[in-house]
Amino acid sequence: MNRLFGAKSNAPKPTLNSAISNVDTRIESIDVKLAKLNSELQTYQQRLARMRDGPGKNAIKQKAVKVLQQRKMYEGQKDQLQQQSWNMEQAGMMQDNLKNTMATVDAMKTTQKELKKQYGKVNIDKIEKMQDEMADLMDMGNDIQESISRSYDLPEEVDEAELDAELEALGEEVDLDTGGIGESEMPGFMMEGAGPPQFIDEAPEMGKAKEAAT
Repeated sequence: MNRLFGAKSNAPKPTLNSAISNVDTRIESIDVKLAKLNSELQTYQQRLARMRDGPGKNAIKQKAVKVLQQRKMYEGQKDQLQQQSWNMEQAGMMQDNLKNTMATVDAMKTTQKELKKQYGKVNIDKIEKMQDEMADLMDMGNDIQESISRSYDLPEEVDEAELDAELEALGEEVDLDTGGIGESEMPGFMMEGAGPPQFIDEAPEMGKAKEAAT
């Protein structure tokens, strides 16, 4: 059976990237051949420009025509290979996009399952009750702060005009109190001609005062 149909090949199947690489290699080889043919054509054109009409010139023309035919053939092959390469690249891009799409869908499914598990454990009623309790506590805290910060023995509304008048009156009283110390305000024992202070029982004798001084 193997002689008739051949043995089964165990070689790995070519991938899309390897096929594109092979086609690109063939295109590069065709480019080398086209460059060689273009060089030959340029040489023939230069020779024909210097030659006169005759059998020799006709022979050169025939060679140039053959080179042109080869160039057109290679150019046609190159166009076909480039189209094949482009088609395979498009198929590769579609394949990559499909893989990315499938990966995205799988991730979304996994996320959906996790969200269902997490949200299934959440009790909306308990959350709303907690929010209400928090609001009540905040209101209670605000009431406590207002009560603590309340002022005592002071009117809530103060008339600025009354404050200005009271401040002016205080200034006049300070001026009167600090008008200067005159003789009437000086202590009696510091005034001239004043006797000894009343808290001294009797005046010191002159002799005893001098002895005390010496």
